[in-house]
Amino acid sequence: MLCVRALRTFSSLGVPSSSRALTHVFRTTTATNSVARSYATHIAPASKDQPKAASLSVDSNVFKTYKPVSPGIRHLRRPINDHIYQGKPVRLLTACLRKHGGRNSHGRITVRFRGGGHKRRVRLIDFLRTEPGEYDVIRIEYDPGRSAHIALIKARDAAAEGKVKWKYILATEGMRPGDVVQSYRMGMPETTGILRARTVRPGNVLPIRFIPTGTVIHCVALSPTGKALLVRSAGSFAQVVHHDESGRYSHVRLQSGEIRKVLQDCCATIGRVSNLNWKGRKIGKAGRNRWLGWRPRVRGVAMNANDHPHGGGRGKSKSNKHPVSVWGWATKGKRTRKPGPKGPKNSNKMVIRERPRGKEKRTGGS
Repeated sequence: MLCVRALRTFSSLGVPSSSRALTHVFRTTTATNSVARSYATHIAPASKDQPKAASLSVDSNVFKTYKPVSPGIRHLRRPINDHIYQGKPVRLLTACLRKHGGRNSHGRITVRFRGGGHKRRVRLIDFLRTEPGEYDVIRIEYDPGRSAHIALIKARDAAAEGKVKWKYILATEGMRPGDVVQSYRMGMPETTGILRARTVRPGNVLPIRFIPTGTVIHCVALSPTGKALLVRSAGSFAQVVHHDESGRYSHVRLQSGEIRKVLQDCCATIGRVSNLNWKGRKIGKAGRNRWLGWRPRVRGVAMNANDHPHGGGRGKSKSNKHPVSVWGWATKGKRTRKPGPKGPKNSNKMVIRERPRGKEKRTGGS
């Protein structure tokens, strides 16, 4: 008996304490990971050998789902963005956001169904990009005020200070920390050929006259001295399709399929806006919409007659009327404005081709 105990003691002493600790950590980590995997699931492609999707197509299989331990997360689905920075934003590049609950200065509701929501600070995004020079991408952040992600960039110029040194810009698809972006808004380098082609990189800002046809762009400005106004939401992009021989206008195809003229001195950013899978998310429960600042939307047929054209009456009836909005505008496809060439004279003379509607849209016209 004593020999057996001595052998057991000797064997326990023979194993180093570090290896025993590592074994314990490995077992604990394995158990923890197994619990995490059973609670949340990453929906990924079935095989790694499958070809990657095209650069302009949305991969709808990269979402995170959860084990339905409560009704609120049964249908919850979120895009997987493991590269997003988990900390707080730079205080210098934010501003306070005062809530008004959809009311104007007179206290009257001008935007319905707004109110409540989590406290937020406005991220000050640089849509002008006037400062030249190289900027390093420090991190990719979440912005509660928009659907796209934003990137924190830092100037390489040692003399830069404050908001010239640190900036927030819209992150392009595929942008990661360590990338280098540059703005050529104030002028292009005095080079041609291969060196000029190196300027057309995702995240760089160029005048449209220097962007080759077929290039995917976003953050398109409509004035040579103005900020970017078009193509700023998640996953959106535009495309340069033609440069006029006169050297004044370029033709840009927008996300909706509309083709319009833009001054060649206006600037745009190369690439597509980040967070492609944002439109495939599922909120999961009504409370999450309240966190985002949205109150319940009330149907017109559930209102009184003095609150909505569909309201009043006995039972669920809108009195055999055509569906209209609360202000009486037809809401089932009737056009209330005719922009572009088909509309009033000079109403929108920059539109060359309107976006496809109705039968043209259903047949895939663009």
